[in-house]
Amino acid sequence: MKVIKKLIKINIILLILGFIGIISLYTIAYFSPVLDIKTTGQYYIYDDERNIVYQGSGTNKWVSLDDISDNMKEAIISIEDKNFYKHKGFDYLRIAKTMFVNMKNKQIMGGASTISQQYVKNLYLDFDKNWSRKLEEAWLTLKLEMHFSKDEILEGYLNTINFGQGNYGIENASEYYFNKSAKDLTMEEAMILAGIPKSPSNYNPVSSYDNAINRAKIVAKSMVNNNMISEDDKNNLFKNTINIYGEKEDNSLSNIMYYQDAVKDELESINSVPKRLIETGGLRIYTSLNIKAQQDLEEAVKKNMKDSDMQVASIIVDPHNGNIKALIGGTNYAKSQYNRALYSERQVGSTMKPILYYAALENGMTGASTFLSEATTFMFSNKQSYSPQNYNEKYANKEITMAAAISYSDNIYAVKTHLFLGEDTLVDTASRMGIKKELDPVASLPLGTNELSMLDFARGYTTLASGGFKRDLSFITKVEDLNGNVLYEKKQKNEQVLNGNYTFILNELLTSTYNSAFKDYNNPTIMSLASKISRKYAMKTGSSGTDYWMIGYNPDALMLVWNGYDDNKEVAVKDNVISKNIWVDTMEKYLKDKESNWYEQPSNVIAVPLDAITGQEPKDQSHVFIYYFVKGSEEAKDEYVSKEQIEE
Repeated sequence: MKVIKKLIKINIILLILGFIGIISLYTIAYFSPVLDIKTTGQYYIYDDERNIVYQGSGTNKWVSLDDISDNMKEAIISIEDKNFYKHKGFDYLRIAKTMFVNMKNKQIMGGASTISQQYVKNLYLDFDKNWSRKLEEAWLTLKLEMHFSKDEILEGYLNTINFGQGNYGIENASEYYFNKSAKDLTMEEAMILAGIPKSPSNYNPVSSYDNAINRAKIVAKSMVNNNMISEDDKNNLFKNTINIYGEKEDNSLSNIMYYQDAVKDELESINSVPKRLIETGGLRIYTSLNIKAQQDLEEAVKKNMKDSDMQVASIIVDPHNGNIKALIGGTNYAKSQYNRALYSERQVGSTMKPILYYAALENGMTGASTFLSEATTFMFSNKQSYSPQNYNEKYANKEITMAAAISYSDNIYAVKTHLFLGEDTLVDTASRMGIKKELDPVASLPLGTNELSMLDFARGYTTLASGGFKRDLSFITKVEDLNGNVLYEKKQKNEQVLNGNYTFILNELLTSTYNSAFKDYNNPTIMSLASKISRKYAMKTGSSGTDYWMIGYNPDALMLVWNGYDDNKEVAVKDNVISKNIWVDTMEKYLKDKESNWYEQPSNVIAVPLDAITGQEPKDQSHVFIYYFVKGSEEAKDEYVSKEQIEE
């Protein structure tokens, strides 16, 4: 009996101490500095002209609570925090009940976050799930409750919450999903929106209509349980299909969210930018986004893929600094937020060959060096064999130059060059150019059998497009807090990793892909674009059974385009023009008002007109191609000349 009395006394003391502790915390919170809930944690994204393209904690428009329909307020309170107007930041009974259910089921069945707690999280760019952050969340929730009214908290919450499809805030969501203001939402529309925050990617009605309606019905049931609507009201809901608008005001840039997501990803990797910015007041993020390039790219994708069910990814890079000017990670951000330009690794096909041919030039070959192009089986010392084939099994059955091999994308020439140089040479050269993925030194590597992400591949090509300088590819140029303090600024990287002579020669060789001088037993691979281009480009296509690539550049812009299926389904032959047309439509439009520009010929490089296919003295003027040589190598045009000999 004495033990029981003692336990009762201990529990009473603990309750009193706990009560005093809680009162003390609320008191301290009351006298602590006031949080700025309309700027805290917000961020602003600017394009390369310093025009704002994304604002707030993801939101563009802040509306007062009076301009939000009662339907919406009641629905969100019912499903997220039914005791919102009764508690002081924490629903202690709900917490206790949740803990009991979780312990009983021996797993986490649900949480007990209030709207106040969720609002605090919304004010962060990132909120790690660790104990120190949880304690900080609790403390900030106390401060929020002590300094602001419930209406102010609810208003802030509804203006910062994620409603999916890149829509943060109730006004943006209302306009996007239903083409109306938040004050005009019907009960059904409000229930749909109230159901989204639990899982924005799964419960938004654009990408998951059925899931959104099922979730909205759960919201309706909670409103019945909380005496906000009657059972009859609930039973009369969702009998007809709800019209979903699903468009933004500027629908021509409906896929700009792929770029913005990439900015957020990069932001998290910048160590000098604090992860928590509630006290510092937010961020201004200046990017290299060029609205014209982005618009031209999106228009080209829509135009050329309106009848295709393939996916797409594309990047436009400024070779001068590695700044990414435009990006698209899929055909429709509303349906899939997966950014294929950043995360998807695909076989790059023959677009790997220019890296091989740079290595060949650096190691003594010239653009006029020849190999026999014929059906070939390569035998290796381990008794393994390899029999690559040219597209449509077209072979010259004669000696052809490197320029011709590039023009026709001849696989036999590429593999012979690769084996001649040694399989590690291409791996090492790709790494030197900036490609981060470790490639396999196999015979098929120059045919692009390794898989690369577009962003990683673009690093290597930017080195070629820059004239041999390795650049850091980036979306962000500068980050400031809202007081103008610079937290990060991109430093220009000018590390020359390639020989300028050979880079110039390779870029000239890559014009052979659309040069009519190479019309012979085969046609240049991009001859179809010759009439559409108004200036000089280095260009290369690539394909596998599941992928189409188009890559081209000049000193002002590098652009990569990929088409294919997420499930690696075979691509149709007729669809190989899509990536080419997206590329040419975008580049020609983007560069239309810029002066035509090309690489300056190095003083140590000379031009020699030769037969395009044989590399010999031209017999027919229609087959003349201008070959470029480092001085001293032109005398042995079709022979192997060591790097040491050339440099002597």
